[in-house]
Amino acid sequence: MASKVIVTPRGKTIGKDTKASPFVKEVVTEYLLSHDSPQFVRDYREHAWEVYDKKPLPTTDEEAWRRTDIRGLNLSAFRLPKPGTMDGMPSVPKELTKPLMDLEHGGQIILSPEGIQYQVDATLASQGVLFTDLTTAEWKYADLLEQVMGRIVPPDEGKFAAMAAAFAYTGIFIYIPRGVKLEQPLHSILWGPGEGVAYISHIIVWVDDDASLTYVHEVASPTEATGQSFHAGNVEILLGEGSHLRFVELQSWGENMWNFTHERAHVGRDANLDWIFAAVGSRLTKNFSEIDLIGEGAQGRMSGFYFTDGIQHLDHDTQQNHLAPNTTSDLLFKGALKGKSRSVWQGMIYVAPGAQKTDGYQANRNLLLSDKARADSIPGLEIQADDVRCTHGATVSKIDPEEVFYLRSRGIPYQEAERLIVEGFFEPIMQRIPFEGVKNRLRGIILAKMG
Repeated sequence: MASKVIVTPRGKTIGKDTKASPFVKEVVTEYLLSHDSPQFVRDYREHAWEVYDKKPLPTTDEEAWRRTDIRGLNLSAFRLPKPGTMDGMPSVPKELTKPLMDLEHGGQIILSPEGIQYQVDATLASQGVLFTDLTTAEWKYADLLEQVMGRIVPPDEGKFAAMAAAFAYTGIFIYIPRGVKLEQPLHSILWGPGEGVAYISHIIVWVDDDASLTYVHEVASPTEATGQSFHAGNVEILLGEGSHLRFVELQSWGENMWNFTHERAHVGRDANLDWIFAAVGSRLTKNFSEIDLIGEGAQGRMSGFYFTDGIQHLDHDTQQNHLAPNTTSDLLFKGALKGKSRSVWQGMIYVAPGAQKTDGYQANRNLLLSDKARADSIPGLEIQADDVRCTHGATVSKIDPEEVFYLRSRGIPYQEAERLIVEGFFEPIMQRIPFEGVKNRLRGIILAKMG
């Protein structure tokens, strides 16, 4: 029997002569042929599909992927979380829905196979604030969405960026109007249970001139007993002149999840971004995160917390791009590793020609809690201006036996002494987080990982 041939509106053929897996054919059918969207969204998705179709899966021959091997990923085994196929899956744990900022939520959106759950303060609309899911934004706020979607993370960034652009069926759109300073935080959760399920998301945040926002986004799932699960996502952030965004990202995927994300922020003149990452889950993660300081006086800070065990593999590729004069960036990533786990951090500070008076800093610190754990740390500088101050550093070390001896000599049991040392190691990151709820969540993770 001949294979069914699928032709997209632009004449792109998907069928027996292509290398598309059954999963890819499914999402093409669902989101390029039958997904009802405005014309600009359809054009954007079709272009992204063409990019995806042309690009091969990344291999260790590419510098960005040299330390992360994804040959064990079986893309053909996944399916979309369609209604009626996810019965019996666990619901979102209540502890994930609690406020993390010691305040009531200004709004919370939960994205899960059960549907979309909204809990949004009615006063947001009166201020012109938009906090909604991606599909609603495509239809109701297309004029705003079109100004950001795909303009900060273009599909050409890579295979998985193109996949997320073409097939994202879930996501969040936030718009904070000019001059609005939102006091209460916004919170969203992407909950992804199920073995063999693919979650594809797109998060878009636009904080207009002189506006401010605190936003927490969490991705999470239970660990399945067997098999793989999959997530591909894009995050696009636009900060207008004089705006401020505090963005907290928590990644606690189950340890069967293969996770690929492309994230970038454009920071305008005199704007300030405080970006906090915490990554403790997934089987494998490859994350590209960039700050583009595009306006004079722009500031960006990135703070990363990760803790791995078992055979987890977390790879964070960060960029601090100084594209205008008098810009400041500050990055600190700290991680602890147990078992046979591995972390990779590749960081680059780039200073464009003419970006004088740049002040850039990056540091990565790793603590190995097992003889078989491994941490690769690769800082980098590319400077094309002559009046700058840029520094970087990286360390990989084990727990100092003298520190353990000192604590044990004062009657503290070995495991408790080790835990105290790990908590002290992470304290510089904790000091960067002004929210007790987030700190308590991370301290709980330390306890759990330490056993």
